[in-house]
This record gives sequence, structure tokens and C-alpha cells, in this order.
Amino acid sequence: MTALRYGMTLPIQGQSRLMAEAWEASGGPSELARVARACDRAGFDNVSVCDHVAVPRHLADRMSTVWYDPIATLGWLTGITERVRLLSQVYVLPYRTALQTAKSFSTLDALSGGRAVLGVGAGHVEAEFSALGVPFAERGRLMDEAIAGLRRLFADEWGGDAGGALDLGQQPRPVQPGGPPIWVGGSTAPSRRRAALLGDGWLPQGPPRIGIKAAVSEILALREAAGRGDDPFAMGDMAVFYVGEPGWDTGRYCLAGPPERIAEFLAGRASIGVTHVQVRLRSRDATELEDQVAAFSESVAPLVAAS
Repeated sequence: MTALRYGMTLPIQGQSRLMAEAWEASGGPSELARVARACDRAGFDNVSVCDHVAVPRHLADRMSTVWYDPIATLGWLTGITERVRLLSQVYVLPYRTALQTAKSFSTLDALSGGRAVLGVGAGHVEAEFSALGVPFAERGRLMDEAIAGLRRLFADEWGGDAGGALDLGQQPRPVQPGGPPIWVGGSTAPSRRRAALLGDGWLPQGPPRIGIKAAVSEILALREAAGRGDDPFAMGDMAVFYVGEPGWDTGRYCLAGPPERIAEFLAGRASIGVTHVQVRLRSRDATELEDQVAAFSESVAPLVAAS
């Protein structure tokens, strides 16, 4: 069975009304730091932040307009954590050139001592693309070209011809050989194929329509056919938990209960090839979220490892 690692998309920094807890609206850097440090202490593999440059008014009721800049936030997190990896979930590649993205994440990797993970996505808000002058219909092609360019820029200070970077050098260089791993986000068939053929990992954004087991099998088959089957790959999943009996309504998608119940679910995911689970732990304030992080680490994760 695959050994599982756990990550968390941090609260406060991205406040989609579909996901954010009520308390996040009044939270700020202090609470964000507390939760990131709790994950760091608890041995989580990564903490992650989201990416939106600006939200159009007609989507603000659903999405809100609270989206911290990912590079500024990850850079700040570098200085207040010690071990946890720093993941963008996800950075919208078509919004920037490969040259800009390589500069940001090479610097982040250097400052963090090799803890950066570049989670990337094609984006979905058409009005945001328009505001940035990027053709929405071309986002898939732009994404593929950017990943190829990033590979060259991470590997070579002078970057070959990636993003028009001929004879332009970039330092500092990333600490990780070949640069930060690139995890591709998205649950659609094109996203899964892109992850399999171009990425070092897959970050589903919601349950894939074909189901997680079929999606994992599909990605593994695509990688094997492309001769990438033996390369390291982070196979992702996401889940919502509450460790213990909540005594309040945690929602229909939340698995709540004793550690054994949650561990059984996670062991099932590991048995089908999932390697990384992005967990959301329900909470009513930052203190409860810190407590949930500790409870998950101390009572759930060891049961999964022992199964």
C-alpha cells in the first residue's frame, strides 16, 4: 500500500464562499500563521494557497474577492515555517509568462531551502482572462507551452529559448534539481492527461466524473504508455474531515467520527494508488482548526501508516 502524505489549503488566503468557514472573514495574517505553523509542527507534507488576480463583480457573491497573492503569501510562509513544503494550488500559468513564473518559483525554492512545489492550472474565470489580456480559448495551449518552458528555465540558468528568454539569465537558481516539481491541477480529462504526460503530480479540483479510482488508473496507464511509469509522481486526492464527534453540522461532504473511521477511508485511497491527500478539516475558529490538525496528525495518520 502506498504511504500517504497530507497537505492543507490554508484558510483565510482564499475565501470561496463554497469552501471558506464563516470565521475566516474576520481572520487575517495572525490566524493564517497559526494554522501554517500547526501544519508544520504536525508533519504535514505541504500547505497551499490559491490564485486569483481579480474577481469580476458578477462572481463575487460566490467567489468573494479575498484572494491573497500566492507568491507574496508563500514567500511570507517561507520565513515562518521550517519543514512543510509550500504549494500553489493552483497557480494559473496562462496569466504569466514562463519567464516570470520561473523567476518567482526559483526564488521561492532558494529562499525556502528547496520546499517549493509548483501546482499549476489553466484557470476558469473568463472575465479574469479578458482583464489580463489573455485569450481564454487558448489557455490549454498556453499551459502546455508554459510547462515546457519552465522545465528548460528550471534546468538551465540561460533557459534556452523558453518564453523568449534566449541569452537572458536567471538567478538565484532553485535548490531542487530540475526545479520545483510541477503538479497539474484539474479534474477534467484534459487536465488528467496533462498531469500524466507533462506533470510530476496531479491535484484534482473536485471529484472527477469518472471517479477517483478510474482517474488514478487512467493516469497511471497514460504514464506507462508514455514511458514515464517509473518516474516519481504525486497522485492526489482531496477530502473533508472532522476528527471526533463534532456536536455541530459539518455538512454532507464531511467524514466525521473517530480516528479509526477516517483512517479506514484514507487506507482505501492509498490502496488504489493515491499518494497525497489535501485535507480540509472543518472548524469554527482558528483554535479549533489547530486542534483538528493536531488530532489528525496524532490519532489518524499513525493508524493509516500502520494499516
